[in-house]
Amino acid sequence: MDKEKDEKSYHKININWYPGHMAKTKKQILEDLKLIDVVIEILDARIPVSSRNPDIEEYTKNKMKIIVLNKYDLADENQNKKWIEYFKNNGIEAVLVNSNTGEGINKAINKIEEVYNNGKTQYVSKGRIGKAIRVMILGIPNVGKSSFINRISKKNVATVGNKPGVTRQKQWIRINQDIELLDTPGILWPKFESEKVALNLAYTGSIKDEVIEIEEISFNLLKVLLNKYLDKLLERYKLNKDEIDKIFELDIEENEKIYETMKLIGRKRGTLLSGGNIDVEKVSKIILDDFRSGKIGRITLEEV
Repeated sequence: MDKEKDEKSYHKININWYPGHMAKTKKQILEDLKLIDVVIEILDARIPVSSRNPDIEEYTKNKMKIIVLNKYDLADENQNKKWIEYFKNNGIEAVLVNSNTGEGINKAINKIEEVYNNGKTQYVSKGRIGKAIRVMILGIPNVGKSSFINRISKKNVATVGNKPGVTRQKQWIRINQDIELLDTPGILWPKFESEKVALNLAYTGSIKDEVIEIEEISFNLLKVLLNKYLDKLLERYKLNKDEIDKIFELDIEENEKIYETMKLIGRKRGTLLSGGNIDVEKVSKIILDDFRSGKIGRITLEEV
């Protein structure tokens, strides 16, 4: 499927989501960057492109940077390796982290010191040698930024929530005698380059579910999973491939085929209403929750 056709296959969705506090946050980040030695940008390993705020990429381009691919345990293993290599080839160090278990945290600490030491000559004239390395943590909402900070600091210093926009106030956090972190609120950007980016952010919960109808999110996610991860869908929902093949052989529109597949999953999961109809909202929540929790399997929506 070519990109143009792929873009057109998504439902047209009206998104009005950019909160006023994000403009204020952006202004504060630009001011605080003057104090910073190393930037850690946290991305969702399942969507390394869509979860990368292009504004952050622009106004940190002259800073030493580390990419943390968080939630790597939910992403495809082969793609994880390819994304690490991709960033390395583009001159950016990257590490895989699972902030819930702490896997990769020590690697991230080591990488901070390594990156700083490799570029510290620029700080000699500023008298920064011998002082703590100042690190700014940046990332869009709901990529696990607060969980990462709590793990790396070994304290519950950052508020954690499963909804975007939980972190509000900036704070300095001492990691060890050599490193201190500046936490910042998660920040999105005013306009998405494409509807596909917006949907990827919605699938992973970086845009609040209230902004786009959950049925709309789940419908489009199912379309992607049928195309890329059919085997995982069959296994998770105990589907027979012949059943799916029969649906896609029907002389109906593609979106109707997706809807018929959603109804099939609904019947398998017991979301029937009176009269034999399917509770579309309920099955939509099931599919979305199963994806976000990794129950469908390790899935990467954006490949290198």
